Amino acid sequence: MNDEQLLRYSRQLMLPEIDITGQQQLAATRVAVIGIGGLGSAATLYLAAAGLGTLELVDPDEVDLSNLQRQILYRDDDRTRAKVAAAQDRLAARNPECQVHTHAEALTDDGLVELCERVDLVLDGTDHFTSRESINRACLKTGTPLVWGAAIRWEGQVTVFDSRREDSPCYRCLQPAVGDTVDRCAESGVVGPVVGTIGCLMATEAIKLVVAPERAAVGRLTHYDAWGSGFSQFQLPRLASCPACGAPAA
Repeated sequence: MNDEQLLRYSRQLMLPEIDITGQQQLAATRVAVIGIGGLGSAATLYLAAAGLGTLELVDPDEVDLSNLQRQILYRDDDRTRAKVAAAQDRLAARNPECQVHTHAEALTDDGLVELCERVDLVLDGTDHFTSRESINRACLKTGTPLVWGAAIRWEGQVTVFDSRREDSPCYRCLQPAVGDTVDRCAESGVVGPVVGTIGCLMATEAIKLVVAPERAAVGRLTHYDAWGSGFSQFQLPRLASCPACGAPAA
């Protein structure tokens, strides 16, 4: 690491859990972020700032006026621009050392598998059951760790699925029902800082997966209740009846 890098990441380098070795691991890591909305905005900003090597951004949407209340990557003059293009500009300004590749389309199942095969982990910032299920299948097929988050109204959730671990659940263990029955913020509303809080937690779990994977929140679902001012955590077991990840470990 050169002198400028030592200064840029100095506060992280002070942590014994990261140090120079962990910082170099972050610089060598490639992460896919699928959905660059409220969750993806906060997560990508912190991952780029932390010195992540490469971000693969996937989102077919353009920036809309209604996004600006919570999607902090974007500015008013980004309206009608592709989200991934605006995000690429903003992240490059935040940290030019982070390489950003963009995909301004919704990937097919085969495309998701191809993406998962070339990254080290995935962050799911989407808000459709069908998209989440497709991402989950691709991560299971390729053995790619998946950081998942969701936010609605005054609350949010975050967890980690890592099929490299025999005891890890998957997204379908959390949401076994088929169909888009889960509320979306477009219909139910959401407080902007709640989305940012969950996105920051997702970025933190991603960093832990790189520097200390045994500390990642695999099998633990964290729930944030902003209205009640509290966090709670629940065990999330792997389900024997799960249609995606099959029988639990012996």
